[in-house]
Amino acid sequence: MEGIKLPDKVKNNIQSFTNRLKDIYRQDLLSVVLYGSASSGEYVAQHSNLNILVVLKDTDLANLKRSAGLIKIFPAINPLFLTEEYIKSSTDVFPIEFLDMQENYFILYGKDVLHGIVIDIKNLRFQCEQELKSKLINLRQAYLRVSRHKAALLQLLLKSFISILHILRNLLRLKGKKPPYLKQEILEEVALEFGVDLSSWRKILALKNKEIKVNDKEAEVLFINFVGQLEKIVDIVGLA
Repeated sequence: MEGIKLPDKVKNNIQSFTNRLKDIYRQDLLSVVLYGSASSGEYVAQHSNLNILVVLKDTDLANLKRSAGLIKIFPAINPLFLTEEYIKSSTDVFPIEFLDMQENYFILYGKDVLHGIVIDIKNLRFQCEQELKSKLINLRQAYLRVSRHKAALLQLLLKSFISILHILRNLLRLKGKKPPYLKQEILEEVALEFGVDLSSWRKILALKNKEIKVNDKEAEVLFINFVGQLEKIVDIVGLA
């Protein structure tokens, strides 16, 4: 794992996880791939995920159960079990996920199953549209349920913020840009590219990072501004 900027303990856990997968599945294991922040050099201990793609010949439940004990041993690792056939047939359905994988990955074992995958930009646009519209609907409905419960409203805001920021990161791809990883830089690029004021979003990020605190009234104002700016972005990029 030379060239990967990770703490030695994390590297050792990843290597041990890979070796145990090889022992469990042997010839049925086609590939093990580290992807995301752990392979891009932007891994932050106790904050970033350790995402690993595990490609097997067969992913039926009986076969997956063979690694159940392994998952308990390495709780910090987030494995995604797929077959090569599933990957090839799903790039049109999950373009965001596979583009994210392709952007930064490291082969830990076996075949490079991500090399040569082509993502149609039309499929990316469709997924962004579908997910943003769904999240807007859910946010409006959830607001009616929890608007009087400020703690729940704040929790909803912080959870929604991260997932939506990930979608907006991929909207930058539609503009022909290579999107940044750092959340602050994503906000700056989105604000610049789509001409929107995301000052309230920066405050949400600061809140997420525990840099600031807000009272109940401020939390509701942040939520309202968050949804309002998201609606503007959807309108601007022509997804409405």
